[in-house]
Amino acid sequence: MYAVIKTGGKQQKVSEGQIVTVEKLAGEKGDTVTFDEVLLVANDDDIRVGTPYVEGAKVTGEIVEQTKGEKIFVFRMKRRKGYHKKTGHRQLQTNLKIKEISI
Repeated sequence: MYAVIKTGGKQQKVSEGQIVTVEKLAGEKGDTVTFDEVLLVANDDDIRVGTPYVEGAKVTGEIVEQTKGEKIFVFRMKRRKGYHKKTGHRQLQTNLKIKEISI
């Protein structure tokens, strides 16, 4: 059984017991998170696609840890002008363990 959920402006395919990394969610380690925006639920041959969301479907997960992603370097330069600027960014992330997918 798997589901496609919407979180952080992105779509994520999840299944029970899986650990997924999503954009930062509010909460501490051990807190429970519920996703109501479920786009698709598949159980064996029974596939339900929402318009845009599947009614009554929920995905429940537990926060495993709050982390930061890899450092991304941003380099800007204007040729022949002597201008260059280097900056970096680390995105805040949440690791979730998917506990239950219910219809």
